[in-house]
Order: sequence, then structure tokens, then C-alpha cells
Amino acid sequence: MNTGITADSGTDRPPPVRFALGKHTWKEIAHLLLNLPVAVLGFIYAVTVVCTGGALSVTVIGLPLLALGLLGARRLGRMERARARALLGIRIDEPSPLPRGKDEGFFGRLWSSLKDPVGWRGLLYDFIRLPWGIVTFTVTLASLFVLWPVLPYIARGLTNVDRAMVRGLLSPSDELERRIAELESDRGVVVDTAAADLRRIERDLHDGAQARLVNLAMGLGLAKEKLLEGQSDDMVAAMVDEAHGEVKLALQELRDLARGIHPAVLTDRGLDAALSSVASRCTVPVKVTVEMPARPAAAIEGIAYFTVSELLQNISKHSGARNATVDVWRSGDRLLIQVGDDGQGGASLSGGTGMAGLAERLDAVDGIFGVDSPVGGPTVVTAELPWRDRTEG
Repeated sequence: MNTGITADSGTDRPPPVRFALGKHTWKEIAHLLLNLPVAVLGFIYAVTVVCTGGALSVTVIGLPLLALGLLGARRLGRMERARARALLGIRIDEPSPLPRGKDEGFFGRLWSSLKDPVGWRGLLYDFIRLPWGIVTFTVTLASLFVLWPVLPYIARGLTNVDRAMVRGLLSPSDELERRIAELESDRGVVVDTAAADLRRIERDLHDGAQARLVNLAMGLGLAKEKLLEGQSDDMVAAMVDEAHGEVKLALQELRDLARGIHPAVLTDRGLDAALSSVASRCTVPVKVTVEMPARPAAAIEGIAYFTVSELLQNISKHSGARNATVDVWRSGDRLLIQVGDDGQGGASLSGGTGMAGLAERLDAVDGIFGVDSPVGGPTVVTAELPWRDRTEG
């Protein structure tokens, strides 16, 4: 996702000014001459929206009209960004769209529109452009006939002011606005991940423990019938023994399922003990080192646990390693995780080992996920998560 202002040619700066009127200079002249008609239309629009919306704000239609006016200012801002891109050679990121919650109702959407900073900045841009449009149109038109030798320099100086206005009033307001757009995208990843986890739990319950409990009930029912019919104790004992075996298997599957949702050892004893427990089940010897002065928030702790757990499963299944390491520590406001092995390497985010899913999950919580795995090994996977104290979350 773009996070700043870029130019069409990969730079934010136009080419150097030359005495000869080149293509870029003619584009700048065209932009300056268009400033006046565009500014007149924008000024009329801005004054009409503010005056009409303000005057009618005491009625039931005033605020909705003002909200529609702000939405129109957004659209005019989009047109101005397109004009700047075509004629001034700069590209401004599009602001994030207005939030549209399904459950906020008419008044919630109205309030979101009325407090839209992008719309208000667009109106301010349209309002202040009129005097500047008059100045640029007059100076440029006069220069075409009187100051031709220095026209490229005049055009560059005037359009640099235009560039500053577009950047200042029509670009995304700040990093927070860009983060809102990112988080809206990440929210979909989180929802999809949660839905996939629920489907997995449902499938494991249906195909595993539930099926075994059904077999257990049927087996105990048959044993009861045999007992009432006076069958031999050996036959009944064998059936009860088989049912007992089903009980143990069902309990083990339920424990594994519960561990996959959230292990009790993580809740009770923290990451050190939980990761040591995971490492003990890995087919490769694993050295675990956890150095943290305190426990992070439960959500961050859970993500760290499941990240390491899945990475160790990958090592068991795919790496061919003889040894592995897990290191977890806090650095400033970040929780760092590093999992390495001396296996065959070649792991990647597109290798079908679940790495891409882990990267998406960490990105959804403002985390970072990186893989360094040359062919032949070794493999080092590094993950970062934001640190939040346990009292906060």
C-alpha cells in the first residue's frame, strides 16, 4: 500500500527548468490557465454549500444537505488530484473512504459525513483558490506575450505553489488516516481467519471426539443389552474394555482440540512454559529461550504462541532439520520472535507451508513477519508483534 506522495516517474520533483518551452512547461502553463475557471466553479460550490447548509441547519434538511455538500467536495478534490497528476506530474494518495458501518443507522452515517475532515479540507481548498486562480491566470497570460524568455521559471514558481496547496489540503491528512485504510483491509483478514478457525474446530469435533462418543454410546448400549440377556461376562467385559479405550481416545482428542484453541499452560504459566510444552512435542530437538521482564497482553501472548507452534509444526513436517531454536524477547515496544533450524531451507511465503497465513495474521495486528531460508539452509523466521502490557489488554 502506498504511504506517501510519489511522482509518475518515480520522483516527486519535476524536471529542471529550461529556456526552451518543453512538454512539462506547457503542461504547467495549461494548469495555470485552467486555474481561474476551475477556481471560480470551486468557489461558487464552496460558498453555496456553506451558506445553504448553514442557513438551513435549523431545519430537517439543512444538515443532510451539508453532508451531501461535503461528499461533493470529496469528489471535487479527487478531480483536482487527477488534474495535478496529469499536468503537474505529482501523485497524491487517495484519502480513505468514509466509514460505512452497517448498524450505525441514518444519524450515525450523517454524523460521520459531517465530521469528515477530507470534505472540509476540500471545501477550504475550493474557497481559497479563487484569488490564487486570478493571480496565476493573469500573470501567466501576460507572460505569454511580455515575459516569454523567463516564462518557464515563472510557470515553475507558480505551479510549485499549486503543488504545495494540493499536498497540504488534498492529500491524506496524516498517518492515522492511512492506518485506518490499512486496518479496514486487515479487518477482513481477521474475520476470515476467525471463520476458518471456527470451521476447523467444528470439523474436528464432528469427525473426531463426537464420532468417538457416538461409538462409545452405541458400544455401551450393546454391552447393556448383552448383560440383560444374560450373555457371558467375558463378552460384556470385552465390550466395556473397548468402550473404555474409546473414552480415552475421545478425551485425548478433546485435550488436543482445547490446546489448539488456547492451552491452559499458556494462561496459567505464560509463554516460556507453553512454548517449552510445544517444543517437547516437536520431532526435532528444540532449544527454547524466553527473556521477558513481564508477560504481554493475553492477545499478543496467544498470537506469539500459535505463531511458534505452527512454525515448529513446519519444522517437523518439512525441514529435515536436526536441531531448532526458539528465541523470544522484548525490545522496546515490540515483542520479537525468532525460530531457526538447520534443515534443507527453501521455505518461502508462497511455498504452501502456511507462511503466508502467518504473515497475514501478524500484519492484521500491526506485526511483521520475515523469512530467510536459502536453499540448503539454515532457515530463520523472524516475527515482530506490538508489545502491550498485560494490564492493558
